[in-house]
Amino acid sequence: MADPNVGQVAAVAWEAMVSDGPVDNIFSSQGLLYLLNEEGFKESVSGGRLFEFSIEYAINSTFKSYGETDQLDTTRVDVFDAARYSQKIFAGTIQFTDLELARNQEPGRKFDVLEKKLENGRKSAAEQLNAMLYKDGTGNASLDMDGLARIIPDDPTLGTVGGIAPSFTFWRSRSVNGVKTATAYDNLIPAMTTCVNLCTLGGVDAYPTGIVMDRATFEAYEASLVKIERLVRNDGQGATGGDIGFLARALEFKGIPAIYDELCTAQHVFVLNNRFLKLLYLKGAWMRMKDPIEPGDRLTASYRVYTFGNLTASARRHLGVVYNTAT
Repeated sequence: MADPNVGQVAAVAWEAMVSDGPVDNIFSSQGLLYLLNEEGFKESVSGGRLFEFSIEYAINSTFKSYGETDQLDTTRVDVFDAARYSQKIFAGTIQFTDLELARNQEPGRKFDVLEKKLENGRKSAAEQLNAMLYKDGTGNASLDMDGLARIIPDDPTLGTVGGIAPSFTFWRSRSVNGVKTATAYDNLIPAMTTCVNLCTLGGVDAYPTGIVMDRATFEAYEASLVKIERLVRNDGQGATGGDIGFLARALEFKGIPAIYDELCTAQHVFVLNNRFLKLLYLKGAWMRMKDPIEPGDRLTASYRVYTFGNLTASARRHLGVVYNTAT
């Protein structure tokens, strides 16, 4: 005879919970935020209606050789200007009902639903912000923050950034076409080398601080490295074991940490420098959670989380991209 509902086994025994909460099955590495976040990439600004960088963009051309009695050049040469970025709103809500909180009381709950929902909200915000920062800022009727596709585009001769037109060559980012000669990725290493060198001054100053790429390109780069057939690992307690490759987090390119991000634009390698690429936000407005609101006509509560900021650059010549890595 068929069970009337859930069956005897389900009726007489509780489920055996083997985790202390929901196990992540959705979020990516958020590699862009991870790569740059530790070294001052994210900075707060106290007030103001715009984010502004004073920039030095020209050489004083009056300096040259002169004859003994020649008149010196007294031309006034403008050498300073400013890049300005608007402040964007990135926000979301986390909703609860009084019923689900009442049902989640101890000792009958499996996990604290309030705590875990708030944690999910934090990770969801970081995930979607990370994705936005790869784009060009035109999404959602240009309400999106500026992203790498705007600040470090494939074609730096197009697009105004920080209010400065691309016709000013000093303001262009670096771009290298990594298109293959014969087989996919066969120009990856030369193109990355050129891009890194272009982003530096003499190969020593303004050196890049991080490289992020899509996973397929990362694996092609990893495959190009010297093969290691066996590594001996010691855990400090005498135990050893074999290994046939590099840890992904251990990879570098010319001494620069190199990672992949699942959300990175396909066939792209971004060469970054957190001295000149900044995620600026207004002080007190980074992933800020406001006290919950309880509407007078519903048994619910709403937590609001917001960031007021934008991705900005102060010297785009130190930022670069390799594109068409496989084609």
